Amino acid sequence: MTPERLRRIRSVLDQRQPDLTVITDEVHKGRNISAIVRTCDAVGVDTIHCVMPEFGYQTYSGAAASADKWVQQKHYSTVSEPICQLKNVGFQVIAANLCEQSVDFRQIDYTKPTALLLGAEVNGVSAYARGEVDHNIVVPMVGMVESFNVSVASAVILMEAHRQRTEAGLYDIPRLEQGLYDDRFMHWAHPKITAYCKQHNLEYPKLRDDGELENPPAWYANARRIIATREKSDR
Repeated sequence: MTPERLRRIRSVLDQRQPDLTVITDEVHKGRNISAIVRTCDAVGVDTIHCVMPEFGYQTYSGAAASADKWVQQKHYSTVSEPICQLKNVGFQVIAANLCEQSVDFRQIDYTKPTALLLGAEVNGVSAYARGEVDHNIVVPMVGMVESFNVSVASAVILMEAHRQRTEAGLYDIPRLEQGLYDDRFMHWAHPKITAYCKQHNLEYPKLRDDGELENPPAWYANARRIIATREKSDR
């Protein structure tokens, strides 16, 4: 690993925001999901929560899909699952939704633990979600169309969250829990070793200060012994 790549990975992880996330409420177009993930990576979102569309996702393989490796995606069958989980740990849930109660998106305090909920491309925010969110927001427009594309709206709103959090100093110190930070670092810096460890239920190897494995031959030999011992006991 080059020093430049090590610094890049550390810099990105140091600015991840564990209390800023997105819920996609049956957004089904692959290109929109990919664009949302790309924006999430850009503003430091670590994990997003995706409710599976009733008829599945439309396939898409564009350049934005490369951001998927940097942002974790959790999938759910109903929108009640992520909303309840996040609200139970203190998140406010903000829906991009045009209604009588909607306020300008810039009026929200995004320095609080925040989940931005985005509705499906045609049907918008589901009825259940509308009854559970803390705030409804809109992005003001002066043209003939009534709304932005869902991925564009998410970018506009998340950049406001980024602005507020930058001013509040929330990007100035690492905010991921150490265990999660270490897991992300291994996944990004050593994806093949991470996959090997997860496949065989092994602890990650110790790393040197330069991000490389500490004594790789010894670790590989020990890993093979552990795997062989397990296989022998399973016979």
